Amino acid sequence: MAIKVIARQTLQKIGKYVGTYRFVMQTQLYNTLTQSKVIKEASLRSGIQKGALNAAWDAIGEVIKAWATEGHSVAIPGLGSMRFSVRANSVENVEEVSSKLITSRRVIFTPSVDIKNELKVTGINITCFDKDGNLVKAVNSSDAGNVEDGEDENTGNGTDNGGTDNGSTENQGGNTETPSGDDNPDGGIG
Repeated sequence: MAIKVIARQTLQKIGKYVGTYRFVMQTQLYNTLTQSKVIKEASLRSGIQKGALNAAWDAIGEVIKAWATEGHSVAIPGLGSMRFSVRANSVENVEEVSSKLITSRRVIFTPSVDIKNELKVTGINITCFDKDGNLVKAVNSSDAGNVEDGEDENTGNGTDNGGTDNGSTENQGGNTETPSGDDNPDGGIG
């Protein structure tokens, strides 16, 4: 299996390359698999009845929502962990601190080591199209396979901190990520 990427020659409308054509890469998403399709496939692979899997799936979803809203980083079996967070503007004086500083709410997913290793060894096929939609090149991956967690968006280095936040913040143009609570690296209730 390989990740399929499309590189399209696109007119840049913002940024330092405004007015020029650049090849912009984007992963090709086939479609979104429905819960029923995933349950059916899991039932075939495990021998567990679809009804039992569906009930377990629903229960796990409810537990994840409940614990994440309480500030926990919640293990997602076989995948990693997720937690809720916010992005907010920073201020100099404590008197200015209010919920009006929050610019967005976020879901942060930290992949497991197994998932990161799978991604690292998965090939990438890039298909390049010019501005007229003509195929101009096809490339197979030869990159180092570096995997970014998405935790440290400022540096782009994908530093894995073992699933703990330790009160770290992320500052991007005056924005600060505020942790939603202490994370427990083993995925249990903190």
